[in-house]
This record gives sequence, C-alpha cells and structure tokens, in this order.
Amino acid sequence: MEYNPSRIETKWKQFWAENQTYKVTNGGSKPKFYILNMFPYPSGAGLHVGHPLGYIATDIYARFKRLKGFNVLNPMGYDSFGLPAEQYAIQTGTHPAITTENNIKRYREQLDNIGFSFDWSREVRTSEPDYYKWTQWIFMQLFNHYYDKKADKALTINSLVEIFKKEGNAHVQAVCDEDTTSVSADIWNSWSEKEQQLFLLKYRLTFPEESFVNWCPQLGTVLSNDEVKEGVSERGGYPVERKLMKQWSMRITAYADRLIDGLDTIDWSDSLKEQQRNWIGRSQGASVKFPIAPLTPKWGANGTQVPPLGAKGAAIEVFTTRVDTIYGVTFMVLAPEHEFVADLTTKEQKADIEAYQKWAASRSDVDRMSEAKKVTGAFTGAYCINPFNGEKVPIYIADYVLAGYGTGAVMAVPSGDQRDWNFAKHFNLPIIPILDAQKDMETAADNTKEGHYINSDIINGMEYKEATATLIAWLEERGLGKGKIQYRIRNAVFSRQRYWGEPVPAYWKDGVPYLIDESELPLVLPKIDKYLPTETGEPPLGRAENWKYTCPPQPPQEGGEQNPSLLEGSGEVYEYELSTMPGWAGSSWYFYRYMDANNPSVFASKEAVNYWRQVDLYMGGTEHAVGHLLYSRFWNLFLYDLGIVPEKEYAKKLVNQGMIQGRTLFLTLKTGRDLRVPVEFADEKDRLTKAAYLEVIAVDNRFEGIDTEGDIDWQKDDMGNDFVVLRPEVEKMSKSKYNVVNPDDVVAKYGADCFRMYEMFLGPLEDSKPWSTTGITGVQGFLRKLWSLFYDLNTGKNLLTDEAPTPEELKVLHACIKKVSEDIERFSFNTCVASFMIAVNEFKSMKCSKRLILNELVVLVAPFAPFIAEELWAILGHTTSVLEAQYPTHNEEYLIENEILYPISINGKKRGEYTFAADASPADIEKVVRAMEVITKWSEGKEIKKVIVVQKGHSRMVNVVL
Repeated sequence: MEYNPSRIETKWKQFWAENQTYKVTNGGSKPKFYILNMFPYPSGAGLHVGHPLGYIATDIYARFKRLKGFNVLNPMGYDSFGLPAEQYAIQTGTHPAITTENNIKRYREQLDNIGFSFDWSREVRTSEPDYYKWTQWIFMQLFNHYYDKKADKALTINSLVEIFKKEGNAHVQAVCDEDTTSVSADIWNSWSEKEQQLFLLKYRLTFPEESFVNWCPQLGTVLSNDEVKEGVSERGGYPVERKLMKQWSMRITAYADRLIDGLDTIDWSDSLKEQQRNWIGRSQGASVKFPIAPLTPKWGANGTQVPPLGAKGAAIEVFTTRVDTIYGVTFMVLAPEHEFVADLTTKEQKADIEAYQKWAASRSDVDRMSEAKKVTGAFTGAYCINPFNGEKVPIYIADYVLAGYGTGAVMAVPSGDQRDWNFAKHFNLPIIPILDAQKDMETAADNTKEGHYINSDIINGMEYKEATATLIAWLEERGLGKGKIQYRIRNAVFSRQRYWGEPVPAYWKDGVPYLIDESELPLVLPKIDKYLPTETGEPPLGRAENWKYTCPPQPPQEGGEQNPSLLEGSGEVYEYELSTMPGWAGSSWYFYRYMDANNPSVFASKEAVNYWRQVDLYMGGTEHAVGHLLYSRFWNLFLYDLGIVPEKEYAKKLVNQGMIQGRTLFLTLKTGRDLRVPVEFADEKDRLTKAAYLEVIAVDNRFEGIDTEGDIDWQKDDMGNDFVVLRPEVEKMSKSKYNVVNPDDVVAKYGADCFRMYEMFLGPLEDSKPWSTTGITGVQGFLRKLWSLFYDLNTGKNLLTDEAPTPEELKVLHACIKKVSEDIERFSFNTCVASFMIAVNEFKSMKCSKRLILNELVVLVAPFAPFIAEELWAILGHTTSVLEAQYPTHNEEYLIENEILYPISINGKKRGEYTFAADASPADIEKVVRAMEVITKWSEGKEIKKVIVVQKGHSRMVNVVL
C-alpha cells in the first residue's frame, strides 16, 4: 500500500469530527491537565507558517498527556474584536462581524488541516454577545469595588459607603486618587447624590479620568503603547500624538505589590518576570517639594492681575530613590504636558515652549523613553528652590519625562545620572559632583539659620539607610516631603473611541457614570450607518439611532411596598457611554470561559472552575509580556478577591515559543532603491526572471513606473533568458514584508504530519529561526521510511509479523521511548524528531516489522504525526483512536549493555576491535588480547611489556604496550 498523506488526512479528519475524538468533559477519575494557547486575532490574511509553531508544540504535549492518562483540556478560540476589521469596515462599509466571521472560517479550515486536537465544542469568540456579556459583567464588578489596604483585597463600594455614613473617610485605608480629601460623616451625609457619586469615583477600581493617551486622528481612536511604533500606528502607519482625554481607567496600581510578589509563585521565564517587575517599577524613596521661585505677575484678559504660581506657595513635587543626591541638583525637568508649564513659562520663552510641546505630542511613550534618542528640551524661564540648600534651580521641559509616570517632574542630578548628564552637557548646565555640593554646604554660614536649610554635615559618616531616614524626617517635619513607595505603573486606560469592541455597560446622568441594570446584559452593539466618528467628534457609537438607556423601575422593598423615592428616575432616558472597551478586555479572562464555554447563567460554574482551577501550561509569544499577561493577572487577582476563582495566578507554567522568520527578497534598482519582491515569484536560487517580473507588476503597484530595461541590471542565463539575482534578508514574517509562506501550500505538498514535525525539527522551541524548506525532504523521507516498516513501498506487501522482538530491537525501542519521554517534558521537540529518525533507521537496517515493536513505536510517534499514527494504528488491528492507547514506558533492563565493543590499540594506534562481555574483568580481557592474532601480527616478535585495560564509563579501550 502506498503512503498517501492526502488520503490519510482526509480520512482521519472526518473520523475525528464524527466521533468527537477531542471532546472533553469536566470531572472524572483521571487527573486533569489544562493546556492553553494565546488565542489569535483572525486576520484576513489567514495563518502563515510562523503562527502554528506554538500550537503544534502544545498539541504534541496535549496528546502526550492524554496518552499518559490525563483528562486534557486543549481549547481554541478567537480574540475577535480587532482594529483591522473596523478599518476594513470604514473602507468598504462591510460590518466587522461579517469580516470577522469570514476570517474565522478561514482560520478554522487551516487549523483543521494541520490536525490539532482542539475541543471545538468550547470555542470562544470575544466579539459574540454571549461572551462579552461576561466581560461587561466583570467590568461592573470592578466598578462596584474598591481596594482596601487593611484587608489587602477588593471590597464592595457599598461597604465603603456605610463607613462614610458613620465616620467619614479619616480611618479608611484604601487605594484612591492622590487628591482625595478628608471627609467627615456630617459632610458626607450632607452631600447630594451627585457629590457622593463623584467622590466614590476616587475609590472605584474602574472609573473615568483625564489622562494622556496615544491619540491617532486618522484611525479616530486611542491606541495602547504596543500599538504604536516609532511615533506612528502599527496598523496603517498613521501619526500618533499624546493627548489629554477623559477615558475609563482600571486601577491596576492597587494590585502592584501582589502582581510583583505573585511572580515568585509561577514557573515563567526569568526574562518575562523581569519585564513585568520593571513595568510595575516598585521603588522606595521620598517625595520632595521644590517651591517655585516668585514669578512676574501676569494679567488676565479682563485686566485683573493673575497671581503667579510662585506667589501661591506652589511647589513642584518629585519622587527620588536617592534623596541624599539632592545636593547635586542643578536643574528641574517637567513633562511637556505638566499642568504647571503654561503658568511657569515666561513671555520670552513662550514660543519655544509651545513649539516643543507640539512636537513632543507627536511622540509615543516608547520613543520618548528611548536611550538612543537625541537630547531635546526647552527652558521655561522659571526657577524653583532646592529645599535643602536654597539654591535656585532652572526649570526645563523635555520629552523624556512623561506626565503619566510619577509626578511628571524629575530633579536632575547630572553627576549621578547619565540621561541628566547628557541633558546638562547639551544645554551647558552645571554638573556638580555630589560630594563637592555637600562640602559647599558646610562652608555656607547662613544655610542653617533658624533651621531653614539642612547642612549636609549632619549626614556625613552615616550609613546610606540612616542618612536617607534623617533627610526624609527633616522633610516631613517641615511639610516639604515624605517617605514614599512609588510605582512606575499607571492606571490602565480602558476605553477606545471606536465601534468594534465591547460596549461599556454604563450611562451618564448629570455628568456622573452609572451602571445599567445587570439583568440587561449583554449591552449589544447597535447598528450604525458609518464606522467613523460623528461630525461633532463623538465616537462611532454616537451615530446609533435611539441607542439610549431607559432607567427601569426599582424592585419593591421587603414587605411588598414600593418606596416612592425609588421610583424617581424610572423611565428617564440617558446617554450610554460611547467608547468601547480595549482589545485586552476579552483576553483578560477567556481561559475561564473555556472551562464552561456554553453556560448562559454564569461566566463559569464553580464546579468547572474548581475542577480545572488554573492553566497548567500556557504557550505564547514574549510580545505579550506586559500587555495581556499583566492585565490578565490583575483581573484574575480581582476575581480571586471576590471568591469567584480558586487560584491567585491563573497560569502555573508559561513557555514562550520563538519566532519563525521569513526570508525577504529585495530587488536593488540601479538608482539604489530597494523593493521587496513577493517570495512566490522567485525561483529556488532567489532569481527573478523577466517573465516573473512582469507578473509582479500586474499584482503590485509599487513596481509601476519602473523602467523594465533601464532600472534593472538584467543578466542572461545559458538559454538567453533575462534574470536578476535578488538579495535575501531574514525578517519577521509579515504580509507587509511580502515574505509570508502559507501553511496550506506546505501541507498540500508534503502533508500535515511532515509540516508538524518539520516545524519542530527546525530548532529549539524557544529560539527564533528562519523558515526554509531545505531540510523538509528529510522529514518527508522519515515518514516514508516509517511507512515502509509496515509495507513494501515497491510491491505494497504487508510486512507485519508476530515474531518475538530480539534484544537488539528492544534496546532500540526502549532507548527511543526513554529519550523522547524525557525530551517532551523539557519541550525539546527537535531532539525528539531526531530520536525518531535514528530509531526508524535502525529498525529499517534490522528489517524489523514486528508488531510488538511497531505497536509501541506508533503510540510514541502519535503526538507528533497524528494522521499517519492513526492509520498505522488501524493497520495494526486496533478499532479505536490511537489516543485511547497507553503511552509506553521504557524498561531499563533492555538498555543494560550485555556486551561491549573495545578498540584494540598497539602503542596507541588502533589495530582492531573485539567484543567482550559487559562484566568481563581486566584480567580476562588481557588474557584474550595477548592471544589475539592481530597482536601477534603487529608485534613482530617484540615482547609485550604491558596491557592497559580502560573501563571508565563510556571510555572503554585496550592498549598493548610493546
């Protein structure tokens, strides 16, 4: 019988679907194992060969664990709210749901072709109302909770209100806005509903606030930092600017300490953990106030004098981890967006400051924080006062200080910080060594007058911790600062000005946000005529007709009577929130929905959640280190606080797969311009013929206007045909780089099993590697050789026998079982494939077609090549799927060496070899060697002085010394 991958794959895909082979139930006697892939956004381009790398790895592991007797959950779904679908809708008028549905069908077809063991009955799509109902529900829980520091967990807002009613907020230890004032019970109870609700926003875990965001005018939406590359949007390459906007935010800062501490409890890579620690940025230091020096009074539009900031006793607050370096401060730097900039700027500096602010607004946070960027900034013309020595310090603005991080101000110590040093050198500012600054303090007679400034002599000779504590105490006594733990992480912006996203389940009443009634979930996206912002600048949802919230009647109180006051507002109509949730909303909890995907009553039942508990193995790319992975850990901790989920961390182990890169081909014109050539138009030698070039012109308008004869340096082959040699480079595989390879093409040519095994064979899972089919024929040959153990490839004769295996055959089999079993657990899949090749080669040389050997070998191969494994399993006489088999275990007895081959050397030069019993003693070996014919031949009558027998580990040899 011929090995025909296409026929086999068609047969077994149908079998798996009809028999629901991969469907999983919750519960049972088997131990559970939950495997998860970071689910994809279904783009119109479909999968390229780089996408399945992680899916193949987890599928191998899922099949392996199932064969080992585990109840394995291996689901798949789609992160289906995405900006590309909305952009397509803007361009064509096609509803994003239609585009998304078509893209999902394409993805599903490709995934099935590769033979993944996904339980499709648990598929989730974040854009489906029955899914995002629960995303909205979690949002509502966040709105209705605050973070209590004493309890170290989230508690209900209602419990906070009860405290306010009785005693105000003086004794409340909660995470809240820094400008939250002290309120007594009398004041709280005297407030109107609006005043109370606005005050509660300072405590809620999700709330609207003014914040600086990445605003993209062409896309009409806010973008996250990872959606902005080098100052432009990742999608479309449109300019992005920093803009102060009212946005919904998540108080992730409340969980900063727990997010850091939790990293010590999970098996994630050290590099990924470090990225999260750096992003959260916990540091201990001091908050210090630098009073603003008096400024020239300004005059208002109505002719009245406006007191300058310095006259109001205003101060610039900074955070520093090294308060002892404050003596070396020579200038202050504010973020261009800092609230004081306009009032601080003098008339002479106004034009420069405003021009710089406009330029900085076009820069992303990543670009602004880059170490390699050019030094830029502008002087405000104003000064502040160093509280420790009374020196005037000039105030600058610079884009490397961000308004959203810390206080938006940095005290610059150029003698102690490289970036401050670069700035000082660029603007010719003083650089004072800290020790010299301290000595100057000691000689300044008036520095300690009336205790107004602090002489550095006080801290001389102290240890760092003692000196720091002394300085902080001095600041606190005078109201000039305080000790503080600072975090780099800011509240997470949680809204986007676009259509294709989860509607926020809130409405606005008198400038205050309220939640809709929970019974009205899901709040479904309305129909709109266009997918653009309105003509008045509102988000696209502002186009929806009659999409407003009508307050429902309140339920009757206990006893059956309706409280008349509760009827107020019933039937009144209010505006819904017009922004939608960001892309990370639905991906922050999807792993729980897989546990109970079709439950209409709860986001996941307690029984399901308590059974699966957490993800045992999570696979995904490192690019999600501080986006998805940090936000989802935050949501998980919140759900844990509510008692909804049983584990503080949702993913026990995380493995980051590497990237399969593409080979981009460049055509260099005589003008020096480089053009990317789609890889499918080049031949195997990376050559582009003139005929293929004309095809490129027909499909790619980038090539229009190029002189076919004058711009390209054509060469001629032996047949006289024109061609040009292309220049290859390895880059990220992307449709925009014209280097995408479709897995469908590879599967059609070589088969899915070959594609799966080859991706694993390319190199270590965690490494990035370029795609090349140079070695794929080796894997193809291995599969044919495996098949040839069952059938003669020439005659089609069945070769299976029921003979008993020889010790040599058992040794090869069990060596393979041991090696593959160990390497799978280490995720070393490339070495597993190599082990299969070695074993099959040895069986082929032994002409081994014994059923007892091949039965175990097929089960061993099944996780890697499921289609051929199923077919061979059936050929072996089994009537169920190979996944119902038991994974083989190796027997050390078969690996014991009974005989050992010794090289025989004379005076250090090898002259032969001989096999001895494994337990042969040196004396026994010497006796045999002395009598060997080869020794007699090469000794030429010389006397044997010594026979050295080496028996250390694998170093076995005999050396005869003449």
